Amino acid sequence: MNNHCIAFGAPGIEPRWTSSAKDGIGTAYHSSSRVWFTLSHGIVNEIYFPHVDTPNTRDLQFLITDGESFCHEERRDLLHKTEHPEPNALLYRLTNSDREGRYRLVKEIVVDPHSSVLLMHTRLDVLDPKLRGKLRLYALLAPHMKGTGKNNSAWWCGLDGRKLFDVQREDIDLSFGCTPDFTRRSVGYVGFSDGWQDLMDNFTMDWEFEQAEDGNIALIGEIDLSDGMEFTLGVGFGRTRHSASAHLLQAFATPFADQREKYISQWQRTRAEVDLSTHTKDGGSLMRVSQCVLLAHEDKTFQGAFVASLSIPWGETKDDSDRGGYHLVWTRDMVQTATALLACGQTESPLRALIWLACVQAADGSLPQNSSIAGEAYWHGIQLDEVAGPILLAWRVQQAAALRQFDPWPLVSRAARYVILHGPVTSQERWEENSGYSPSTLATIIASVVCAAEFSRGRKDTCAADFLLDYADWLVAHLEEWTVTTRGELVKGTPRHYVRITPADPKHAVASPDQDEAEIVIANGGGTHPARNIVSGDFLHLVRLGVRAADDPLIVDSLAVIDHVLKRDLPQGPCWRRYNHDGYGQKPDGSAYDGTGEGRCWPILTGERGHYELAAGRDPLPFIDAMETFANEGGMLPEQLWDADDLPEGTMKRGRPTGSAMPLCWAHAEYVTLVRSHKDGVCFDRIEPVYQRYAKAGTSSTIDMWTLAHQPQRIAQGNTLRIITEKAATIHWSVDGWVTANDLDTREAGLGCWFGDLPSAQLSARTRIVFTLLWQEGWEGQDFQVLIDASPPTRHMA
Repeated sequence: MNNHCIAFGAPGIEPRWTSSAKDGIGTAYHSSSRVWFTLSHGIVNEIYFPHVDTPNTRDLQFLITDGESFCHEERRDLLHKTEHPEPNALLYRLTNSDREGRYRLVKEIVVDPHSSVLLMHTRLDVLDPKLRGKLRLYALLAPHMKGTGKNNSAWWCGLDGRKLFDVQREDIDLSFGCTPDFTRRSVGYVGFSDGWQDLMDNFTMDWEFEQAEDGNIALIGEIDLSDGMEFTLGVGFGRTRHSASAHLLQAFATPFADQREKYISQWQRTRAEVDLSTHTKDGGSLMRVSQCVLLAHEDKTFQGAFVASLSIPWGETKDDSDRGGYHLVWTRDMVQTATALLACGQTESPLRALIWLACVQAADGSLPQNSSIAGEAYWHGIQLDEVAGPILLAWRVQQAAALRQFDPWPLVSRAARYVILHGPVTSQERWEENSGYSPSTLATIIASVVCAAEFSRGRKDTCAADFLLDYADWLVAHLEEWTVTTRGELVKGTPRHYVRITPADPKHAVASPDQDEAEIVIANGGGTHPARNIVSGDFLHLVRLGVRAADDPLIVDSLAVIDHVLKRDLPQGPCWRRYNHDGYGQKPDGSAYDGTGEGRCWPILTGERGHYELAAGRDPLPFIDAMETFANEGGMLPEQLWDADDLPEGTMKRGRPTGSAMPLCWAHAEYVTLVRSHKDGVCFDRIEPVYQRYAKAGTSSTIDMWTLAHQPQRIAQGNTLRIITEKAATIHWSVDGWVTANDLDTREAGLGCWFGDLPSAQLSARTRIVFTLLWQEGWEGQDFQVLIDASPPTRHMA
C-alpha cells in the first residue's frame, strides 16, 4: 500500500474534453438549482455550475473489477441503454451491462430541485453467482473546474466526519461524496497517479493519495457494498469548501426517492399548453424531450440567455483553448428556440429571451454575432439576419398576446434602422462564412421590415410604416437580380436557380452583384468555385416566411437542383447538406473536423424541407418521422449525420451522429416548430402580412433605394430614386453634369433615419444623375452617380 500524502506526476497529461454525442442533458427546472449535466456512453460527462456555459467536470464513471482478471471502464467496456422513465422530465435511467452478462449497473440521475447538487442513484446487479462478493466498484471523477482541466487542486475532506473530496479552482469548490461513505479514496494526476492507472495495473487499488494540487487531476472512491448494492453519489458546488460540502450533505439528508419526485414534478409543470402529440409519428415522445431540452439551455442567473448547445463539438480532440462557440448565445439560434417554445404554448421564456436581446442590442441597432450569457460580445461579426431576427420574435410574442408591459418598439425600430442603413449585403450569412447577397438573410430582412411596419402602424405612425414597406418592396423586387443565376451548370436544362450567396463586400459600397461571373471562396478548405454553381436550401426561407409562393417556378426549379446536389437518402429518411463543397464536418476517414473536413447532412434541413412541403400543400409527416428517427436513444438531435457508407469498426455509421454538436437546440426547435406547423396546417413561422403582400398580391416596387452602404449604379426608367441617410442632409443634385443643380432636404422617416426622393421617374433613359450630400457639419466630399437604365435586369414575375 502506498500511503504517501501527495500524489506524484504533476501536473498530469494535457487535458482534453469528451464526446459531443450526448445521450441526454438535464437540470432541475427551478432557478435556485444552478447545475446542469450531460450524458454520453452511459456516464455523466460535463457538470455545469454556476452557469449554463461553465463546465466543471470532464466525466464521472465507474470502474468495475473482480480484483483478479478484469477491470472494466464503464464508458468503454459495457453495453449502454438510455431510457426516459417519466414523460415531460429530463430524468434518465442508464443501464450499463457487462458484455458477457455477468453484471449490470442501473443508474438514475437528477439534480437537487433547490440546490446545486447532482445526485446519481446506482444499483449493482450481480447476475453471475461466481462474482457475488467479489466485485469491487470505484467512482472516478475528472474535474475540469471553470472550464479547464489545468490548475485544478483536490484534497480529502472530512467535514461532518464524512469521507468527501474537495476540488477547488479560483472561486469555485466542488464536493464529491457518496452515501454510504466511500471506504477508500485517492486523488491523483491524470496519466500518472490517477485511479484509472492504479486499477488497470493490477486490478487493485494500491494508492490513497490525500492531495494533488495545480494540475489535471482525477478522484477515485471505492463504493461500500457491504450493506447492499444500492448507493447514491453526489457532486455539490459552492463558492467555498464549506458551502459545497454543506450543499452535498444537505442533499444526502433527503432520500433520493423524494428528490426524484420533486425533480419530476417541477419538470412536469412545464408541460406544453398545446397538445402536439397526435401530429407526430412517435406519439409525442421527441416533442416532450425537445421542449425540455430547449428550456434547459436557459441560464438561471442571466435569465433569457439560451446557449446553442451543452456539448463541445469534437470535444475529445479539443484542449482548453478551444471549447467551441456552442456555449455562447447566438441570436439566430435563440430566436429559433424562443419561437419553438411559443409553438408549444410557452410565453414566459420567449419574452425573457426577447428582453435579453433588447438589452444586448447596441445603440445603433446592431447585435453581435454571438455573446456570453452576461451579454458581452464574443465574436464581433455582423450578420444581418441576426440583427433582424429579434423583430420577428417581437412580432410573434405580440401575436401570442404575451408582451405584457414590455414595449418592443426601441428594439424593433433600432434593428430596422440598422438593416436599412447597412443592408442588403451582409458581412456573414446564416452559416457565418461568407459575405454577400444571401436569400435566407434577405428573406429574414424583408419579413422583419414588414413586421416593423406593422408595429409602426400600431403606433399610428403611417409615415414610418409606409417608408418601411417601400424598403421591403424594393428588396423583394430585386431578389432574383441579386441571388439567381441564369447560367447554372449543376443540372442540365436548369440553368436558372437560386445560388447560395452572391459574393459582395459590405465595405465596398458600389453595388454590382454578378452571380453569373463571380467566384466564391468556400470556408474550411472548400476551395474556390463559381458562385453560380454553389447552391443551398437557404432560398426556402422565402417560402417559409411568406415572401414567395411554394409553387413559384423558380422555387420549384431550385428545389430540383438542391435535391440533385445536396440530398442524401439516409436509412431514416431524406436529409440535406448545407451546400456543395462544404468543409465543416467529419473527415472522409471518420476523423474529427480540425478546420477542414466534409460537411455532412443536417437534420435541421430535413425540418426546413418539411416546412416547404407543408406550404406546398403536401404532408410534412414523413419529414417529422425522419427527424424523430434521426434522434438517438436519449432523444438528442445532432447538428450533423454521417451520410457516407459505414466505416470499419463502427466509428461512423450511415444516418448516425458525427462528432458535431449534440444536442443542437436549433435542430430541436426546428422539429418542434414543424410539428406545430403540421397541427396548424400552415408554417408557424410564416408572417401573414408578408405572405399576403408578396406571395398572394405580388406587390411590386417603383422606388429604388440608395444608401452610403449600398450604392446602385443604375435604376429602372420610371422609378423614383430614394436616398436614405443616417442623419439630416441636403441632397445637392444635377442631371446635366453640374451645369445646373437642385437641392432637396431630406425628411425623417420616423426610425432615426432620413430620406429624400429625387424625381427620377420623369427622367429619360440614359440620363445620369449626379449628386452629393451636404451635412450640418459640411459637404460629403465626393459625388455619386446613378444611371437611368432603359433595360433593367429582369424582375420576378409573380
